Amino acid sequence: MSEIEHPRLILHNFLSPAECKELEFIHKSCSTIGYRPNVFSTTLSHLIATNSPHLIIPFVSIRERLKEKIEETFGCEFELFIEFTGLISWCRGASIGWHSDDNRSYLKQRDFAAVCYLNSYGKDFKGGLFRFQSGEPATVAPSAGDVIIYTADDRNIHSVDEVTDGERLTLALWFSRDSSHDEDAKLLSRLSQCTSHGVYLPLPASTSMYWFCPHQDASNQNIGFDICVARLHLLGFDVYSLQGEDHSMDGSEQLMGPLQLAKGRELLTQKYANILHALQVVQFYHWKASELETSNVENDTLEKVKAMSHSQLETINALKSVFMPDENLITTIFGYSCSDEDQKDSLDLTGISLAIISWEEYTCKLLKELFSSLPQWKTYQTIHKVESD
Repeated sequence: MSEIEHPRLILHNFLSPAECKELEFIHKSCSTIGYRPNVFSTTLSHLIATNSPHLIIPFVSIRERLKEKIEETFGCEFELFIEFTGLISWCRGASIGWHSDDNRSYLKQRDFAAVCYLNSYGKDFKGGLFRFQSGEPATVAPSAGDVIIYTADDRNIHSVDEVTDGERLTLALWFSRDSSHDEDAKLLSRLSQCTSHGVYLPLPASTSMYWFCPHQDASNQNIGFDICVARLHLLGFDVYSLQGEDHSMDGSEQLMGPLQLAKGRELLTQKYANILHALQVVQFYHWKASELETSNVENDTLEKVKAMSHSQLETINALKSVFMPDENLITTIFGYSCSDEDQKDSLDLTGISLAIISWEEYTCKLLKELFSSLPQWKTYQTIHKVESD
């Protein structure tokens, strides 16, 4: 730790590459518009609200390890409560000037902060350096797996340079000595409404939470894009709404109902409950593509891919004109010009057909862990790792 005037510590490789990739999957399939221009966020309460409470499980041991490390580093064992946990990504144009993390009256409860980097400066994005106003280290170049921990007061005034390319991914946590700001208690009251016999397909929040609008055009809702449709587009997929023929329907409602995925002039006949369901499966496929066995694709899987009719193509293009009128804007915000992989070409429809089975298995595994942990969480009023029998 640096001198006592600026209590802070950098922990290298605190998160494993696998943990970073799993959190990236969660963020890219669940995030909404963030609290600053060109910033996107995924909170734990949002995961519960969108019918994905099981996606809290990958955070559990990370939160515990960070809390223990901060208590040990700053000599406050058993004193802290986690005040906030969230995935936050910074895209081209995002930045924040000099500030401390308790610099508002409604943030005074924050005592300590932890920022975990899920991807790397130079490799995944440009710009976005983290700078402290005084003390050492003065500048931090984010590297996947590294964590900075520091006091949230004016001893650690800091800033983030503007991101100039790519998407800078972080997991941010704040800690408080004030038990009335304990995030676990709030999450447990929401989780107590979840039942083990429920169907856990993702359920989108209101469409406005997914509509990105450039800051300078914030008053013009015709400029921008839906971030769910945009993230699918970046991976090479289009959306075919099964409600597309119903012209009385508001455009945004078409993403809330059943739909199919398309690529080029081909359509995957498998149906998804809504846009968030489709996005989660596709992002899972992107995450796990190298592990999924595609060499012995069954004939029935191949039969699920059909050539599209002219009217189906027209329906897809009509949807694109509503939800991503400017494809260049999507590339500007989410794309990375130095990427050496063409994500659009590396994923195909038959692969998605296989990925959905693995995604369902992954979801069931996390749900099982969630519902076996919940009784203990409720008893102790903390979200913690429960060892299975």
